[in-house]
Amino acid sequence: MTFNQTSLNRLEISQLRSQRWYAPDTIRAFAHRQRSQQMGFSRDEFMGKPVIGIINTWSDLSPCHSHLRERAEAVKRAVWAAGGFPVELPALSVGEVLVKPTTMLYRNFLAMEAEELLRQHPVDGAVLLGGCDKSTPALLMGAISMDIPVLFCPAGPMSSGKWRGQKTGAGTHTKKYWDQLRTGAITQHDWVELEGAMTRSIGTCNTMGTASTMTSIADAMGFMLPGASSIPAADSRHVQMAALCGKTIVDMVWYDHKPSRWLTRDNFHNGIVAYMALGGSTNAAIHLIAMANRAGITLTLEDMEAVAREVPVLANLFPSGDQLMEEFFFAGGLMAQLKKISHFLKQDAVGVLNTSVSQWISTAECYDDNVIRGLDNPVVPLSQGCALTVLKGNLCPNGAVMKSSAAKPELRQHRGPALVFDTHQALSEQIDRPDLDITADTVLILRNAGPVGAPGMPEWGNLPIPKNLLQQGVTDMVRISDARMSGTHYGTCILHVAPEAAIGGPLALVKTGDIIELDITAGTLNMLVSDEELTARRANLQPTHRVYGRSYAALYQQHVTQANEGCDFDFLQSGSDVPEPPIY
Repeated sequence: MTFNQTSLNRLEISQLRSQRWYAPDTIRAFAHRQRSQQMGFSRDEFMGKPVIGIINTWSDLSPCHSHLRERAEAVKRAVWAAGGFPVELPALSVGEVLVKPTTMLYRNFLAMEAEELLRQHPVDGAVLLGGCDKSTPALLMGAISMDIPVLFCPAGPMSSGKWRGQKTGAGTHTKKYWDQLRTGAITQHDWVELEGAMTRSIGTCNTMGTASTMTSIADAMGFMLPGASSIPAADSRHVQMAALCGKTIVDMVWYDHKPSRWLTRDNFHNGIVAYMALGGSTNAAIHLIAMANRAGITLTLEDMEAVAREVPVLANLFPSGDQLMEEFFFAGGLMAQLKKISHFLKQDAVGVLNTSVSQWISTAECYDDNVIRGLDNPVVPLSQGCALTVLKGNLCPNGAVMKSSAAKPELRQHRGPALVFDTHQALSEQIDRPDLDITADTVLILRNAGPVGAPGMPEWGNLPIPKNLLQQGVTDMVRISDARMSGTHYGTCILHVAPEAAIGGPLALVKTGDIIELDITAGTLNMLVSDEELTARRANLQPTHRVYGRSYAALYQQHVTQANEGCDFDFLQSGSDVPEPPIY
């Protein structure tokens, strides 16, 4: 599928943004041309051509992005062939696993960097290379704010893993086997063997974790070549896709096809439909709100939950199902899944190709109905839960979220005593104590793990089941936190409690022993403590989180919004325009 020029006007060369740097007969433009030639480019290679920025989040410490140097080369050769001038701009990688305390702390950093890299340089359009959890929303947030033609090139999921004949999905099975190691079900030798066998190629997690959730959402919204999010990183078609991105962005620049020309609420709706059908990560609820805010579109948790109540989990993918992303691709990929639920989509919405959703899915085919399912055979029926449930109550007046499809049926309505931990360190040190006063009915609570409290809202929300309960056969229990949870995880975990404890949210008032009441069907979460008692506790409330006096973390704590608002910086959300830099 190629770029559709219908109803669009082609720019004159003089209208290219890069010409502000290169074209004038001034001493500054002379210096710009001179220094470009200093790098070995001849004058005719960059003069009068679209300059294409390639924002590359490659890093030696980001395994999900370790191949993006090669993909950048594929983009470059296609840009050259299409008559453009490619320039590669390295950006913060925010690769999961090795970044501490959490990549979420740096999502806004990358969003700022992407926006400012594009603003400060003579760039007419950009290809965004990313894919690991926070890189997709970060790059798109920056690009939406900058508002020049952009196209997202996803890193792609890694190849399927197997261990002793069993499918192993990155993240999902790590947690499973860790619990087995703790209880003696597997040996230390097994654990070391798994370490070298589970993640067997380049690319992002091969489950429907946050990485594939966000790239699939971006794909359904229209930020990619349709279906690009499903192509495995190690597949030769992934290189071909990257090259096609290079060709397409040159066309987009000539017709000034920037986000503000096509990105509407309908595009966000389609992204949400994909999110729910895929059983995607709860992290997406935060990122979608942040992205919508950048576009000046109001989006709420309730808007997303309304779609979740209509669209069941259909993609048979870990952690909700039993297949991996490679199988999803060979079964037909995202476009085939969307075709099966086309009546939920806003099919007239267009994306980077200036073609409609109805055109994207018209030729899609499903080759495996067990992997890509329809409404007649959901992975999780709506009666058993959905990809996003929003809870409200005196414990979370501004909302909390959970993937109710991952909860044990017997925990959908639950009442039990709280066991409260103020820090993640305290939780880690005490959770496996043999004398820990805990039962299967206990409600585990971790606080001071939100945007301000941690800071950065780490993926601590999938609180561990204590060893003594695991040994009794307990595999799930109600867990509550103002943190997030990895999209590869599962269980009855209530997350994103807002307002968070660190800014005085009600979670800060809970005491060990308080009775917590959860009712997923009613959408409520409450602590059964009187208003009078809560008022008395608030009068004696003392902050227990660390406050940073300097560094990026200090900026983050001072300006980050709450989870239900997208966790963006208050000064970066849509509002006043930023002028183009003056060219002196």
